[in-house]
Amino acid sequence: MVRQQGQPLALLLTGLTKTFGGQRALDNASLEVAQGEVHGLLGQNGSGKSTLIKVLAGFHAPDPGGELTIYGTTVPMPLAPGAFRQHRISFVHQHLGLIPALTVLENMLIGRLAQSKSLAINWIRERRETARRFEAYGVPLDPEAVVADLSPVQRALLAIMRATEEIRNGTGSGNGLLILDEPTPFLPRRDVDQLFRVVRTVVAGGASVIFVSHDVDEVMEITDRATVLRDGRVAARLVTRNSSKQDFIEAIVGRRLAYAERPPAPVSEAPSQVVVTGLSGGTVSNFNFAAARGEVVGLTGLIGSGYDELPYLLYGARPASGSLKLADDTYDLKRFSPREAIKKGIVLIPGDRANAGAIGILPIYDNVTMPVLATRFSRWLLDRGGMVRHARDLGMQFDVRPPNPLLPMSALSGGNQQKVLLAKWLQQSPQLVLLDEPTQGVDIGARQNVFQHIGDAADAGATILCASSDYEQLAAICSRVLIFSEGRIVATLTGADVTKEAIAEHSLGGAKL
Repeated sequence: MVRQQGQPLALLLTGLTKTFGGQRALDNASLEVAQGEVHGLLGQNGSGKSTLIKVLAGFHAPDPGGELTIYGTTVPMPLAPGAFRQHRISFVHQHLGLIPALTVLENMLIGRLAQSKSLAINWIRERRETARRFEAYGVPLDPEAVVADLSPVQRALLAIMRATEEIRNGTGSGNGLLILDEPTPFLPRRDVDQLFRVVRTVVAGGASVIFVSHDVDEVMEITDRATVLRDGRVAARLVTRNSSKQDFIEAIVGRRLAYAERPPAPVSEAPSQVVVTGLSGGTVSNFNFAAARGEVVGLTGLIGSGYDELPYLLYGARPASGSLKLADDTYDLKRFSPREAIKKGIVLIPGDRANAGAIGILPIYDNVTMPVLATRFSRWLLDRGGMVRHARDLGMQFDVRPPNPLLPMSALSGGNQQKVLLAKWLQQSPQLVLLDEPTQGVDIGARQNVFQHIGDAADAGATILCASSDYEQLAAICSRVLIFSEGRIVATLTGADVTKEAIAEHSLGGAKL
């Protein structure tokens, strides 16, 4: 739906400013959400969208001067923590806020029980009513199931149903405002479709939804209108059906990103730099593969198909058998280790960058200089000044923001952490680069930066293997994509056939070679 003149608003927020230590995270920002619409909220990391959401949650107190109206009632700010419930607002954050040890039903009731003065619970009635509501929304959940046993999409659906129930219990109807804060980054496409069906059902029942996301395609699919923030200000307000993807990207980044539209890279005819023979381990069975210098090869498939295990098997991080030939040398993968891999010019940038790729409490300069630490000594003493200068130079080259190598890694956004990891490993001019979900949770601007550095590494002669469930990403950077099912290659796409649609079709359809 497109908001018509005079259509009632669920939320109107104007003149919102928030300052942290002299820096404005929000600068006279505004947001309006119509009743019965899905409204997108987009922006790069640091654009202010997380701050805006935290103001609505009562987590941050804004600077004086802004005004908030919810369903026609002016609400004084700052909101007290948790006060949003009184105003028919409910949140689903990325980490969902579920208690894994409890059942689905217990998680559904926990917010209500915390506010109730009654100690009596009619479990039979609550179980029946919860099952009925799940059925009405088309949500396949068993109220008796333990949350720890649920799939990621089932947990996301549970969090949405709980938030919807909080709205219903506060209003006696389906009206209310549901805020979904990055609910999809870790979900495969099929699960996203299921989640979107539930969102549409929620809106059809009278609620409004704010959908916060980095994914432009998802925003274009699910929203009616969208607000884009950049540097704390409103950069654009877009009617989704009247806007192109490029309109969204230009509003988010502030410039046209031609790199996102580059044609597919040609398939390399150069001699193979990497040859893998008989690789087996985990789900993967008898994988054989060859790739040339400068080639970017994608690995994908459905969750559990084994494609995401390959980078770790080739790196020696998981038990494997088979052989890896790199240039003129051949290695037995059964005796291979990450230490050996690094020595031989192989680097891995893992999907879990915060826990497996970096040390969050250490400063950026410590993280980025780890692989070259042996070159950072002066007269037997560690040259920390040189380390800082080296990290600052790499930070400028890789556009790390803020450009302060003294900051702890944990202070950076996901996209900027990924830039640091790329700088950390690509500074060594590796022969083989292994990537696992390199742009997961990364905003559109940083995403293009990551693509550019992957392309630069390939141009410098590295062979790139990229495991990803992001079909658009694979289509943007790969000359060849290998599609897995049950640990084996079932389809290979090359050249002009490497499109988002073709990758999705083969991954979901399980086509055979």
